[in-house]
Amino acid sequence: MDARTPSLPSPFADWFAARGWSPRPHQLELVRRAEAGLSTLLIAPTGAGKTLAGFLPSLIELAPRAEDGLRRPHRLHTLYVSPLKALTTDVARNLDTPASEMKLNLRIESRTGDTPPHKRQRQRAHPPDILLTTPEQLCLLIASEHARVFFEDLQAVVIDEIHALAPTKRGDLLALAMARLQRWAPGHRRVGLSATVADEEGLARYLLGSNPPPHAGEVLSAAKRRGKAGTPPSVSRDTPDSSPVNGGALQSVVVKAPPGAQPVVDVLDSDARIPWAGHTARHALPEVYAAIKAAKLALVFVNTRAQAEMTFQELWRINDDALPIALHHGSLDVAQRRKVEAAMARGDLRAVVCTSTLDLGIDWGDVDLVIQMGAPKGAARLVQRIGRANHRLDEPSRALLAPSNRFEVLECRAAQEAVKEGAMDGAEPRVGGLDCLAQHIMGCACGEPFDADELYAEVVSTEPYAALPRPQFDRVLDFVATGGYALRSYDRYKRIVQDLATGRWRARNATIAQQHRMNVGAIVESEMLDVRLANRVQASRPGTPASEGPRPLMPGRRLGQIEEYFIEGLAPGDTFLFAGEVLRFLSVRDTDALVVRAPGAENPSIPSYAGGKFPLSTFLADRVRRMLDEPKRQKLLPQQVRDWIRMQKKRSVVPAPEEMLVETFPRAAKHYLVCYPFEGRLSHQTLGVLVTRRLERAGKKPMGFLASEYAMAVWALEPMDDVDLEVLFDEDMLGDDLEAWLAESTLMKATFSKCAVIAGMIERKLPGAARKTGRQVTFSTDLIYDVLKQYEPDHILLQAAFADAGEGYLDIKRVGALLRRVKGRLVHRALPHVSPFAAPVMLEVGRVGVQGGADEAVLEDAASLIAEAMS
Repeated sequence: MDARTPSLPSPFADWFAARGWSPRPHQLELVRRAEAGLSTLLIAPTGAGKTLAGFLPSLIELAPRAEDGLRRPHRLHTLYVSPLKALTTDVARNLDTPASEMKLNLRIESRTGDTPPHKRQRQRAHPPDILLTTPEQLCLLIASEHARVFFEDLQAVVIDEIHALAPTKRGDLLALAMARLQRWAPGHRRVGLSATVADEEGLARYLLGSNPPPHAGEVLSAAKRRGKAGTPPSVSRDTPDSSPVNGGALQSVVVKAPPGAQPVVDVLDSDARIPWAGHTARHALPEVYAAIKAAKLALVFVNTRAQAEMTFQELWRINDDALPIALHHGSLDVAQRRKVEAAMARGDLRAVVCTSTLDLGIDWGDVDLVIQMGAPKGAARLVQRIGRANHRLDEPSRALLAPSNRFEVLECRAAQEAVKEGAMDGAEPRVGGLDCLAQHIMGCACGEPFDADELYAEVVSTEPYAALPRPQFDRVLDFVATGGYALRSYDRYKRIVQDLATGRWRARNATIAQQHRMNVGAIVESEMLDVRLANRVQASRPGTPASEGPRPLMPGRRLGQIEEYFIEGLAPGDTFLFAGEVLRFLSVRDTDALVVRAPGAENPSIPSYAGGKFPLSTFLADRVRRMLDEPKRQKLLPQQVRDWIRMQKKRSVVPAPEEMLVETFPRAAKHYLVCYPFEGRLSHQTLGVLVTRRLERAGKKPMGFLASEYAMAVWALEPMDDVDLEVLFDEDMLGDDLEAWLAESTLMKATFSKCAVIAGMIERKLPGAARKTGRQVTFSTDLIYDVLKQYEPDHILLQAAFADAGEGYLDIKRVGALLRRVKGRLVHRALPHVSPFAAPVMLEVGRVGVQGGADEAVLEDAASLIAEAMS
């Protein structure tokens, strides 16, 4: 062992020895770095003990304090932040075990949205030694009085699954919160933990910011100091004179653990007929069930909550062996989720159907198989989910991918290859949202009065806001103070005031501060209703005669939450799947949807949830295009998929990776144009909107379009064989066409509404009042949107809304890259009828109408379409 490598104190060394373990080199490296006050980005595979590595230095530092007993002063030493409440609960349980077994006598507590108010108040008055929380709760703590006192003793911040937070609005708020912590506790160190990192340097910049904690960029040459390659963690080297914000020195904070065993990833080659379209993978469920039977505990991951409900119900339908199978997703009641988690930890379950609520860092029970229903949409997400199986570094994790359709077979194979190669995808660094900045400014004013110059320096010290100009900051500050130019005459938008004597800003009054604290966060979901089992009101006393007619219904046990718009589409008596049961809808009372169980009811609806689908990553899309161009890789595909591709080559063409195929053909008195960008549903939807506008101007009378992950189809009344495709797909469509469409669409209003809620212009919760309904929020924000668009079109919230629309809903950057990629590389085939590749997109049920056009069915008969494509 290197002379600089620390030896563990006896309680810790004895604890490792009692289990037959030895501390891993990267765990010891983090102890050494903590002793030097260094911040670290630890990249370690699942099962390598990265969570323990993050906490081990804190436990060692706290051990001597613990000897003073529970009467010692209450000082927060370590703050742990995770993206999921379930992960926080899991880590708290796993951290309690070594602390209690070593008799460290530590105060370790968690704080999430599920934590009761009385416990949160006690934590503020008496901080634990280690607090495990979420970004939203951290922002709430910063917005509380005496926040400086609460955090001033902070020694360490541990951010788990940091890659999942950094490229999101929650990551914006977390970066701003860390800058505030840097002011209050300038000596603290930061530790980022992740198993899947594509851009190490970018993530290191996010962790440290441009004004990192002391010694963050200290030079390390551990890789040279340690002798054997591959045994110690690798630590990048740099020159002592480098600034810690430069790329090389940023690498010096990255510690990599040796890779674990190569995961075993299989793609299900189903004996059943693989569907041409759809996202349920229902055809594969018998084979999935067989895999569950052969496993000890399987996690069955799906990409949407709707798919979770359907998959769970279908598995129970074929569960002839009565295997204990559970359901876990974010809309279920917290008590139900905790019940499932506890059963997993005890080993009482054989399978859990789950969404992303369980895919980040959680170690529940003895999972030995991960099943992915449908394509994973990203290699990093797949690696993350595979990591839930077999938390042992020297044994391979096992995963089974079950594609939903034929294009997904290609995507699953591409993901399988990427995992084998160790290739990774990841989100690009984002520019911080102005709505998040507005929320942070308000939160700072609620905590303690702030100086604008000092706060601006904090803000630009973060990576997301490093390039924020001072005039833009001042405009956001003015928005929080007055609402902006167009709204400054309304008192309700004056939320902070400046002390003329000190020049510092504070919350206007206690009520406004309370309003802010009730609405903290960057997650704006659709309006939700509580799903409750209905109970009949009992007679007032025994023996009282029943009144005429049925007794009124009262809300009973809460099963979870469901989106309001789905319930609005139901009539009393309709049935639907939820919480793993078939329920019959009765009525809505206030914010409760009253239901009764309806086992055996046929054809229940499956709830849909807004924003549930993951977009196909650019990384996997490129690999799918290349797979279609390489016959050698196609030999591994199922025979029916190979036949499908072979028929496409015969009937049309399979494009080269940098080309885009455009097919035109007539069908059922309509004319179709289908293109194959392979760039994901979001970008294809934007492309469809803009292409239909151009086709309308060209007199082709477009009637509608369909967008899938892989293709986009437009149908019209006039033939489109003679369209100049280079003009149709020119990059200039992202100029006037995009602006004109946004001016007409409701998308900008919907996006603005979410930005207004995050920025605090519209509060969903008010002290002493019922939560606003979705209609009330929409009505309020629509009015404000119309006023700002007319009188202050450059208002910061309109800027924020346009940025969100371009980055998320429209995926403008990706559409632009697509149009540049295919310029001069368009391949047109005018066909007599539908091609094998075109059939799947035409079978998609999702349909977007064009303004002024008829919303007609695309298909009369799916079977005849497939026969036509393959004849």
